[in-house]
Amino acid sequence: MNELLQFIAMAVLRLVTDPRNLLDIVLITILVYWLLTLIQGTTAMAIIRGIIMMYLVGAILGNVFGLGMVSWLVRNTFPALILVLPVLFAPELRRALEQVGRPGGVLTRPATATATGRTIEVLATTARRLSELRWGALIVLERETGLNEYADTGTRLDAALSQELLLNVFFPHAPLHDGAMLVRGERVLAAGCLLPLTDTARGTGHLGTRHRAAIGITERTDALCVVVSEETGQISIANNGRMVRNLDEEKLRKVLQVIYRPTVQRPNWPRFKLFDRVASFVGRARRGEVHPHA
Repeated sequence: MNELLQFIAMAVLRLVTDPRNLLDIVLITILVYWLLTLIQGTTAMAIIRGIIMMYLVGAILGNVFGLGMVSWLVRNTFPALILVLPVLFAPELRRALEQVGRPGGVLTRPATATATGRTIEVLATTARRLSELRWGALIVLERETGLNEYADTGTRLDAALSQELLLNVFFPHAPLHDGAMLVRGERVLAAGCLLPLTDTARGTGHLGTRHRAAIGITERTDALCVVVSEETGQISIANNGRMVRNLDEEKLRKVLQVIYRPTVQRPNWPRFKLFDRVASFVGRARRGEVHPHA
């Protein structure tokens, strides 16, 4: 007990004599809290609780009953645990780093794009039609985080977005109807794509594979997902790992107008006038406004 009191007294003395120690503690606390919010409701939280309980029980048994071997294991397995943690929590760490590096995240400047009205209108009317027909659908809307790794699991289309194309893809006997469709701006990037299922067990036991895939991709990226249930015809939208259900055409349109922002890359470093002039020249050349001299 005396050693514990001496340790606390020395820690308080360090905080008083050097304010940087207090700043250090505050920053570490914020970082730990942020990491805990990322894993809330996932299997990683259960793993952390199990590790904490194991170490607490080992420390108590080792100190109260004088078990030397148990105390030795508790002390010497902690460095090895630090090396194992990145493997155990690889998905959560990837999600955290992706959020930090995402445009609009902690280290970058947010994009200022406006929603694509045509894309929203096509999605709203097509979702209503798919709901009436009871055709299952899973449509992923790309925003700042690229989805090329998921597009590679399906069939690349690079086609203009239209109601006719969506209805043909999600026709029950079509080859690509079981997978997800990826939409980038006003174009369909790919169809028949495979998405990761959510690891969150809470509140998802009654959901089908499409809904679990919609939640899973929005947990790992900033994409939006529009889902139409094959059994009930219910329209849902997933964002940031959460799902809103029981939408109709008008409600879906309003939600997309509020939260959907198509992909617009805005670098966080200064842009030089030379680069702007080159980009302007290339754009005019593509539109046929620049003609070579004879």
